[in-house]
Amino acid sequence: MPYTPEQFKEMSEKLGAVKEEIGKFIVGQQEAVEFSLYAILADGHALLEGLPGLGKTMLIRTISEVLDLSFSRIQFTPDLMPADITGTSILERSAEGMQRFVFKEGPIFSQMVLADEINRATPKTQSALLEAMGEKTVTVLGETRKMARPFFVLATQNPIEMEGTYPLPEAQMDRFLCKILLPYPTKAELKEILKRTTGSSSVDIQKVMGTEEIVEAQEMVKEVVVADEMIDYAIDLVAATHDKSGSADEWSKYVQYGSGPRGLQSMIRLAKARALVAGRFHVSIADIKTVAKPALRHRILINYEGEAEGVDVDSLIAKLLEEVRQGASV
Repeated sequence: MPYTPEQFKEMSEKLGAVKEEIGKFIVGQQEAVEFSLYAILADGHALLEGLPGLGKTMLIRTISEVLDLSFSRIQFTPDLMPADITGTSILERSAEGMQRFVFKEGPIFSQMVLADEINRATPKTQSALLEAMGEKTVTVLGETRKMARPFFVLATQNPIEMEGTYPLPEAQMDRFLCKILLPYPTKAELKEILKRTTGSSSVDIQKVMGTEEIVEAQEMVKEVVVADEMIDYAIDLVAATHDKSGSADEWSKYVQYGSGPRGLQSMIRLAKARALVAGRFHVSIADIKTVAKPALRHRILINYEGEAEGVDVDSLIAKLLEEVRQGASV
C-alpha cells in the first residue's frame, strides 16, 4: 500500500478540521456536510434536496471556501440555454484587423459548480451537464476541452414546488453519486441560525485544504481496502432492489425499477471515503450501511401502487438493510 497508517490518520485529522471549519458557519446539517465531503473525496457529484432557506447554497459555497476551490453558481431557469453553461465561441477582431473565433468559457469551467434549482431548466439545458459530469470534458463546436481537476457538480432542487419544473430523467439522476436530503432544523438550531444571521458579528472562513491535498485525498480513497465479504454484502443489497421472488414480499411489490450497477459503485466509493474520514484504510459493514440510503434513494423507482400508498424510498431501504444479512445471499 503506497500510503501508511500515519498518512491516513493525518489526512483524517485534516478532513476533521474541514468539517469543524464548515460548522463555524453552517448550523446543523451534519449529514449533508459529511456526504457532500464524501462525494468530493470519491470524485463524484451530489444532489441536495430540501425546502427553501435550509442553507443548501450557503453549504456548497462554504465548502468551496474551506477547500480553496474555484467556485461558480449557475441559477437554472426555464430560459437558460446550454451555451450559458458551457460557454461559446465569439467573433473577435485583433489589433491587426483580423477576425477570429475565440472561445469564452462558461461557468461550468470551475472546480466546484453549484447547479442551483437544477430542475427548473429544460431537459436540453440539463443535458449540457451530462458530458461534464460523466466524462469531465465539454465539447463545443466539435472541440473537446477538459475540466479542471478536481471537478464537482453539487446540484440543488426544491421538493415541494413542482410548477414550472422539469424533473430530472432517471439517466441524469443516476449520474449523481448520492442524493442528500436536508431536514428542517430543530428549535435549538433555528435559534443559533437567528443569532448568526441577524447579529453584527461575522464569521471568517479559513482555508483548510487546497487543490493538491484534495487530489491526494482522492487518491487515498482509491487505496482504501474493501474485503470480498463487504463487496458481496453491497452486491446483495443492490440485487435485493430487483428481487421479485417473494423473499422481500412486503416492500418489493412497490418497486418498479431497482438500482443499477452505478448504485453499487456509489456505495463502495462513498464507503471508502467514509473510512478515510474516520482514519481507516479498510471499509467496514457500518460504512456500507451508513451510505446505503444516499447512494440508492434516487436509483429506486416507486411504482404507481407505492405512490398511492405513500411509500417512502428511505423506509424501503431501511427494510432492505434489515432483511439482507451480511454473509447471506438474498
